[in-house]
Parts: sequence; structure tokens; C-alpha cells
Amino acid sequence: MAKFYGPVGYADTVETQPGVYEEQITERMYYGELIRNTRRLQSAETLNDNVNVANEISIVADPFACLNFYRMRYVGFAGAKWKVTNVEVQYPRLILTIGGVYNGAENGASDDLGTASRLSECLLSTPDRL
Repeated sequence: MAKFYGPVGYADTVETQPGVYEEQITERMYYGELIRNTRRLQSAETLNDNVNVANEISIVADPFACLNFYRMRYVGFAGAKWKVTNVEVQYPRLILTIGGVYNGAENGASDDLGTASRLSECLLSTPDRL
């Protein structure tokens, strides 16, 4: 299995103005393993098909993740942020299933996860036989 190290975004609904609520995102970094690495094309009514992944990432959960797994919104993986579509609790791990590209609220950082992050993901996911 390939190794994983990356951000997981947690949403917290906050009142920004009276009667106006928005999601505020907090990122936390986690170690884990890539259990399944697949992709699928989803036909849409647009010119190009949507690319979705159906990956499963097993992260080593800290107490915060165990108590707040229902607030997970995205995982930073392969230079993009992907929606968390399912979370399975298998203490001390959480199995995250990710789907399409995440387009929701962000924590103020840019969409690019940064060269160092992508380089570390690449190095961590390189097969052992090299």
C-alpha cells in the first residue's frame, strides 16, 4: 500500500452576520495509507466528462478526528482537494472514501497545496521496489 500524508478539512458552521451562517474550514494533517486508488468518468450534460476518484484512504485518527469525523469535508490528495463521501470508523483508524473535486469553502489558503506537499505525496506514494 502507498503511504499518505496530507490535509483533511473540517467544517464548522459559524454565524458571520445575524441570520447568515457559513462554513469555516480548519485543516489538520494526517498520516495514513492509500487502500484503493481508482478513477471513473462521469458523463454530464457538458462538453467534457467529470473525473471522479473512488479512492479509499486509511488515516491514523487522533482524538479530534474520532470525535469530529462527521465534519470532514475534503482530503488533499495528488495536488487537489477531494470531497469526503464516506467515513468508516475502525478505531484507531478512519477509512475515508473520496469522490469528486471539492468546490466548497476553504480555509483561506490557495487551491494549490504547494510544491513541497505534492513532492512529499509523490515520495510517500512511490513503490518500494525503486
